[in-house]
Amino acid sequence: MAIQQEWANKDYYGDLGVSSNASAADIKKAYRRLARENHPDSNPGNKVAEEKFKRVAEAYDVLGDETKRKEYDELKSMINSGGFGRFGGAGGPGFPGGFRTTQTDFDLGDIFGGAAGGQAADGGLGDIFGSFFNRGGGAGRNARPSRGADVETEISLDFREAAKGTTIPVELTGEAPCTTCHGSGSKSGHTTTCDLCSGSGFIRENSGGFGMARPCTKCGGTGTIVEDPCPTCSGTGTVRRTRSITVRIPAGVVDGQKVRLAGQGEAGPNGTPAGDLFVTVQVRPDKVFTRSGDDLEVTVPVSFGELALGGTVTVPTLDNRVKVKVPAGTPSGRTLRVKGRGVPKRSGTAGDLLVTVQVQVPKDLDPSATSALRTYAQAEKDSGFDPRAGWAGLA
Repeated sequence: MAIQQEWANKDYYGDLGVSSNASAADIKKAYRRLARENHPDSNPGNKVAEEKFKRVAEAYDVLGDETKRKEYDELKSMINSGGFGRFGGAGGPGFPGGFRTTQTDFDLGDIFGGAAGGQAADGGLGDIFGSFFNRGGGAGRNARPSRGADVETEISLDFREAAKGTTIPVELTGEAPCTTCHGSGSKSGHTTTCDLCSGSGFIRENSGGFGMARPCTKCGGTGTIVEDPCPTCSGTGTVRRTRSITVRIPAGVVDGQKVRLAGQGEAGPNGTPAGDLFVTVQVRPDKVFTRSGDDLEVTVPVSFGELALGGTVTVPTLDNRVKVKVPAGTPSGRTLRVKGRGVPKRSGTAGDLLVTVQVQVPKDLDPSATSALRTYAQAEKDSGFDPRAGWAGLA
């Protein structure tokens, strides 16, 4: 696995909250706990949790892989022990991260693992520094793309589709595996190792005492040669075409959330893995419902009599209708909670339904209703009820 240049400034053990000698099981356990706590689905709109989730995922991507973890530990150990001392501070041209040499009589190919004759050596610091400087290192580390390009697209969903989850067809135009050669790029399906770079994908050159590397001009940095290019894709293994895939949107997605579909991006050249597809979900507002996290909110119009005397009102949900009991004397604007009738969660449970009752005042009353209301208003006054008693300092 290629070491990322930014590893030098990352503390992956700290991000996962484990020690550097933690077991693979402890690392996995810590990752699962932190990923669950900081997942965007559980923390909608929480940028701090979202950033923490990304750091945790990045840390586990390295520490959860035995090879990557070993390379990361070796790099950090060298940094902590002053192993970069020979490279000094401010960098010269062509050296990322501000590295420079303090000597002019050695070949960087020796450090990167280069052997006599420009061939790549196996193992050692070449594997670390070769990938760290993105210049090739051990055998098998070449310049060919390791995967296809990621693809981003957007879809629009109704509020209820996003809350309950749905599947939707999406059309994508981009690089897809060639159906003639099945992605190999070869008409016969066979490739050979490049004899110029011996399969490394790089050619090493000495310039002024420095060993540099550049992509092989014969194989284009792939390390392999296609002797009989496929006539359909001209040896690339991919063709540009439009394809339709079905995207499953999980229940509970929020507006602006991205859904990742691994391996559904553009096909990689010559049989390498495809990239990922990232679908940004745009949620259209609903006329009835709004959301607060996993809770579903709805405002229900009621009459004064229903609040004063109490009763039962019928309320819509995402699936069907439910009856909600309104206690006598309920004030307008009060919110009643119905457990488990909100937005579905990944755990299989659901949020709550929050029902806010709002009094509707009739604009026109017939004579009998007007007479009855006047009688009630007088009785209310005679009972000593004052709706503004104690309000704004009034006696």
